[in-house]
Amino acid sequence: MFHYLEEELDQLRTKVIKMGSLVEEQIDFAMRSLFESNFELAKIVIERDDKVDKYDIKIDKICQRIFALTQPVAVDLRIIMSALKINNDLERIGDIAVNIAERAEPLKDHIDLLKETGMFVMAEKVKLIANKTIDSFVNNDHELALGIIKSDDVIDKMERDIFYNLISRMEKDPSVINPCAHCISLLRHFERLADHATNIAEEVVFLVDAKIIKHKKDLDTLDVKPEEVL
Repeated sequence: MFHYLEEELDQLRTKVIKMGSLVEEQIDFAMRSLFESNFELAKIVIERDDKVDKYDIKIDKICQRIFALTQPVAVDLRIIMSALKINNDLERIGDIAVNIAERAEPLKDHIDLLKETGMFVMAEKVKLIANKTIDSFVNNDHELALGIIKSDDVIDKMERDIFYNLISRMEKDPSVINPCAHCISLLRHFERLADHATNIAEEVVFLVDAKIIKHKKDLDTLDVKPEEVL
């Protein structure tokens, strides 16, 4: 039974890593499709969402099988619990990548607006957080995971600043209401992507330290120095 559980856990971890790699590429393609008006990349992101969904189902089934056929405890149980939650967040990030890619066409003539309002900088930071989050899981790096959790405040502040910038532009020039409305929608997608990445980082901390991080104050209970992310 022990060897069976070990093999199943190895398979589970491998599937989560592969899904993470796929989602990471989805984010990269989505951002490039948006800022480079590359509609071919946008098409790839949209078409490959089915592949992300299939990984989601496979990972859920592996977890269900392990629960049904074994009695995992301690660290093995943490691995399964974390995998289920990480899987869910990766699937949501994949959906967000599709939503971002779908904005490439309506914003193709407004790349300057995206850059002037700071959305390009925010997108780069969000993408970095997502990449680092996946790295933290692959390497069981709780210091990096804690750095990601702390970085979420930076993204939240950027979202607020850009939102009010876009509102001000629409008030001054009604002709930009349509592209600014798309930008506000994008802004929400960027923020949610960072939130899901932060959720995954919290699961890495749980997996490595057996500590539940739900609020920023909980970070102070860990005797670990966060790695600088942003």
